[in-house]
Amino acid sequence: MVVPDVLRNRDFNLYWAGVVLSQIGTRGTVAANLFQVYALTGSVLQTGLVGAGQAVALLVLSPIGGAYADRLDRRKLLMWAQVVSLVVAVVLAVLTFSGQAQAWHVIVSVLLTTAAATFDQPARQALIPAMVPKHQLAQAIALLNPSREVAVLVGPALAGILIAVAGPGLMYAVDGVTYAVLVGVLAVLRVAPLTQDGPPRSVFGSIAEGARYVLHRPLVTRLMALDLSATVFGAYRVLLPALALDILHVGPTGYGLLSSAPSAGALLATYLVFRVVARSNRLGRVVLGATALYGLAAILLAQSRWFALALVAALLLGALDAMATTIRHAAVQVDTPDEIRGRVTAFYQMSSRGGPALGDLVIGAFAGLVGPVAALTIGGLGPVLVATALRLRPNVVRDYTSASVPDAVPEPDPEPPAAQRPAAADGVTGRPSGTSHTEGAN
Repeated sequence: MVVPDVLRNRDFNLYWAGVVLSQIGTRGTVAANLFQVYALTGSVLQTGLVGAGQAVALLVLSPIGGAYADRLDRRKLLMWAQVVSLVVAVVLAVLTFSGQAQAWHVIVSVLLTTAAATFDQPARQALIPAMVPKHQLAQAIALLNPSREVAVLVGPALAGILIAVAGPGLMYAVDGVTYAVLVGVLAVLRVAPLTQDGPPRSVFGSIAEGARYVLHRPLVTRLMALDLSATVFGAYRVLLPALALDILHVGPTGYGLLSSAPSAGALLATYLVFRVVARSNRLGRVVLGATALYGLAAILLAQSRWFALALVAALLLGALDAMATTIRHAAVQVDTPDEIRGRVTAFYQMSSRGGPALGDLVIGAFAGLVGPVAALTIGGLGPVLVATALRLRPNVVRDYTSASVPDAVPEPDPEPPAAQRPAAADGVTGRPSGTSHTEGAN
C-alpha cells in the first residue's frame, strides 16, 4: 500500500490525530447539548436555540478570531482556545451531574465554547499550510475533512451510549479530557512562526482588509453562498432528536446511531473524495452535483418512516457533504495567500460553521410551526434550487477546475497595470495567481 506523501510529515500526523480526538469530544457534546435541551423542554424550537447560540458567537466574533490568527502565534492561540473550552465542559458536567443544569445553562455553554472556537478554527485551518508543502495542501485537506468524520461518527454514537449510562454529564466530562489531550499535542508541534510584511495593522484594519479580499474573490463568495444553501435550508441536525424519539421511536441509542450515520457516510466516501480532488478537472460541476443531491438526501431523511431507510439517507448526507465540503475548503485555502489566510478562513467559517448554527435556528423555528417532517422536506429544496441555478449558467463555481498546486509554480511575470490584467485572474482554476493579498482590495 502506497502511503500518501502528506502522511510523511511528523507534525501533520500529530496534529491530525489530536484534531480527530478533540472532535470526538466536541461532536459528542453537540449531540448531548441538543438531546439535553430537548429532554429538558420538549420543544424543537428551544432546541434550535442551541444553534442560535452558535450562530451569534460565529457571526459576531469570527472576523476578530481571523484577525488574531494572522497576528499571533497560531499554535499558542489554538492552545488557549482549547483551555477555555475545557473549562466550559467541566463546569457543564458538574452542573449536569448535580442535577442543577437548565436549558439556558446548556445554551450559554454552547455560546462560550463557540466563542472560543471562533479563534480556534481560523488558526486551525491556517496552521495546515505551515505543516505541509504547498503542493500537498489539497491532499492534507482531503484527508483532514473526511477523517474528522471519524470523530463525528464516534462522537454522537458515544454520546448516545454515555447518555443512556449516566446522562449528558458523562459526555461533557469526556469532552474535557479530549481538550486536555489536544493541548498536549499542540505543545509539542514544531511549526514555523507566521511572517508579516511591515508593521501589523490594527485589528479592525486587518478585518477590513480581509473583508475586501473576500468580496473581490467571486470564487470564495459564491462558494460561501452555495455552502449556506445546504447548511441553512438542509439543517437536519436540530431535527434528529424529534425524528428519533417521536417519529422513528428508537430512543437515545437510536438517536446516537442516527447522529453518527452521516459521518459513516463520509468515511465510506473518503477514497472516492480523495481521488476526485486529486484527479478531476471538473470540480465545479462535482460540487454543484453533490450539493443538489445533498438536498434530495435531506428530503429522503424527512420522509423516512423506517429506521433503516433513515440511516441510509443519513449516510448519503454525510458522503455528499464530504465531497462538497472538501472541494470548497481546498479551493478557498489554495486561492488565499498565507498572510491573510486566517481572516479569509474566518469569513468563510461564517458560512461553513455559522450556516449549520443558523440553520438549526431557522429550521427549528419552522419545525415548531409545521412539524419536523414538513420543515426538512421543504428546506431540502433549497440546496437543490441554488445548485441547479449555478449549474445552468457559466460562472466561477461551475467552471472551477482544480484544487491542486504543482510541485513547482514558476514565478509570475511582472504584474501588468490593472486595465491590462487578463480576466482569468479571478481564481477560476483554483491556482494561485502569484499576486499579493492586496490585489482586489484596492
